[in-house]
Amino acid sequence: MKRGEIRWYKITKPDKKRPVLLLTRDSILDYLGEVTVAPITSTIRSIPSEVLLQKDDGMLKECAINCDHIQTVSKGKIGTRLTALSAKKMKEVSAAIQFALNL
Repeated sequence: MKRGEIRWYKITKPDKKRPVLLLTRDSILDYLGEVTVAPITSTIRSIPSEVLLQKDDGMLKECAINCDHIQTVSKGKIGTRLTALSAKKMKEVSAAIQFALNL
């Protein structure tokens, strides 16, 4: 498990899986029971707090990382790896988080 990976996350209700982007820094991941993630959605609003992902990014279809809904979740609910983002895409994520949190 590493920062920048997109992995499945099991949502309790409704009982389904959805992709999330891991945001927690690598140096602390082994010590925590929870990790910070940004959900990925097929609802694309084209706003600065989102980062668009496409098949070229390793996704099954066009979607967006939603940085307005960053959350900390149990590491035990994090599933298998789908893909990992490029350094360029992670810079876009950083800018989207700064916008979302008005930093």
